[in-house]
Amino acid sequence: MLKQLSVALVGAALMSVGIAPAVQAEKFQIEVLANGLDSPRGLTFGPDGALYVTEAGRGGDGACIPSPSQPGAELCYGASSALTRIKDGKSERIVTGLPSVALPDGSDASGAHDIAFDATGKPYILFGLAGNPGDRENLLGIPDFGQLFAFEMLNTNAARRPIADLAAYEGANNPDSGDVISNPYAFLIKGNTAYVVDAGANDLLRVGLDRSELAVQTVFSTRLVPNPSGGADLPMQAVPTSVAIGPDHALYVGQLTGAPFPKEGARIYRIDSNDRPQIYADGFTNIIDLAFDSTGNLYVLEYATNSISSGDTTGALIRIAPDGTRTTIATSELISPTALALDSEGGIYISNNGFNAGKGQILRLVPQDNSVSEPNSTSSR
Repeated sequence: MLKQLSVALVGAALMSVGIAPAVQAEKFQIEVLANGLDSPRGLTFGPDGALYVTEAGRGGDGACIPSPSQPGAELCYGASSALTRIKDGKSERIVTGLPSVALPDGSDASGAHDIAFDATGKPYILFGLAGNPGDRENLLGIPDFGQLFAFEMLNTNAARRPIADLAAYEGANNPDSGDVISNPYAFLIKGNTAYVVDAGANDLLRVGLDRSELAVQTVFSTRLVPNPSGGADLPMQAVPTSVAIGPDHALYVGQLTGAPFPKEGARIYRIDSNDRPQIYADGFTNIIDLAFDSTGNLYVLEYATNSISSGDTTGALIRIAPDGTRTTIATSELISPTALALDSEGGIYISNNGFNAGKGQILRLVPQDNSVSEPNSTSSR
């Protein structure tokens, strides 16, 4: 299903932390900030202190493309993707009519996948695809899929300007030399550059916000993993789904992994000065997002902590301290979580039930012993 998603502080402590035992620690109170969302994905705090949520939508009854993950199934188009703003206890869809494709029941949607703001407060929205770039051109005829856009403002009729066509780049270059699939899933802005993980293409791309220098930053290679049915090892694609800036200003990328989705087979990579991915931490399962807090803790969100292949959609949130200690923050409360954001006062925000139309939630986790007010400043993505 998801294959296509397809503070200088710690210094020497930012070395590969390997597999460390996860321990249950402090309790968190969980609040539901929004309900009834259509496949909520990216979470980002804006310059106004509001929390912005991209909804991938529910597709529609328009043109269809083959589903890369479900043979014989089709993902069909509808203008059902949206952007929701949560502020002062109110949840409101402020941008609607964005492109979406999904299965007939509205699940497995691709649409608006992530949002970020540059230093001037300008918003950028990333659209996924979950398919072959050629199908976008020949079957859908909707060019927005697989692209990064700058928006003039956040309302339904706002003009938007294309920054980078990530899907076309995959179609023309296929950097991992594998199947030609693109699904830009998450991105961040560092200075005047956007860094985008393409879960379908298995790479990290960079592009200037002035539309310059679209290029590969890193390719994540296929690796062999044990065959759960026995026999020869199987090749497993990386499927990077998240990117974060660490306290050392390096980029950190989490991988969902592809089939056979081995439990504890997902890694977090640190991208060094030579753009080579180095293993920073491993022993995770189906990572879907990452975020550092202001003290150097890394929060890791797992989409399915027992593996996608198990059929169990329970996720998990794990914190890695600078010394490598791991603490499980939440498990059973999370169902198919898809994104993570942190505020500066201890609050944790999660997109929950993120691959189902009409069932998505935004959760807020607050330490029970602390009184945390609505955030005014943030530390996210």
